[in-house]
Amino acid sequence: MAGADPEVGPARSATHALVPRALRAWLGPVAALAALVVVVLGVRYAGDSEPGRVDRWIVPPTADSVRPPWRHVALTLDFLGEPAGSALVIVACVAGCLLLRRPRAAVLVAAGTGLTVGTTTLLKHVVGRTIHGPGNLSYPSGHTAFFTALALMAALPATGRLGLGRAAGTSLVLAASLAAGAAMGWAEVGLGAHYPTDALGGWCTALAVIPATAWLVDRLADRMADRRAERMTDAGPREHR
Repeated sequence: MAGADPEVGPARSATHALVPRALRAWLGPVAALAALVVVVLGVRYAGDSEPGRVDRWIVPPTADSVRPPWRHVALTLDFLGEPAGSALVIVACVAGCLLLRRPRAAVLVAAGTGLTVGTTTLLKHVVGRTIHGPGNLSYPSGHTAFFTALALMAALPATGRLGLGRAAGTSLVLAASLAAGAAMGWAEVGLGAHYPTDALGGWCTALAVIPATAWLVDRLADRMADRRAERMTDAGPREHR
């Protein structure tokens, strides 16, 4: 029986990596900058219950400004960010990843969405910004963070599978996150559920959390693959009699 090829494990690991090698150099700084924006906005609007100057410039304060037929689109997007809707989306995404034999992506969906939603929930209680009354914590927007996270978790591995370089891969990841964040941010602001700066904070939260989570999943998966390869090497080929 032939021995295991030691290069098979690393090669397969690189092929299924969530964070493509071409993007690793810039993802760290982008995540750090996004985290800084989240902190700065959180400090600026801590304890506020009114829209800021930027919010007033973008849209009238807390106005429900979406009318049919676009209102139906906004309500649909809003539902996807609610507990029931997001649960359906997560289950569908995890099932799709498993059917496509992408266990790393399935783990990222489960861990990434959990960490993103958990981070936004924690920040809401720490910052204490409200809208429409003291019980409605608003910063950052969990809906926007969740939808942006989904786009990032799809774009990152897609960049690797398509073999895109740094420029093209960066453009794909940023375009996907911007499109998702803008769509959900528009829905939440248009329905009067969030201030525009809440949506920006949610978008930046996902940009900070998802790359770090994807890198961590890759590291753990690579270590497990290396250990399996070491065990196979230590066992060695069996002699036939």
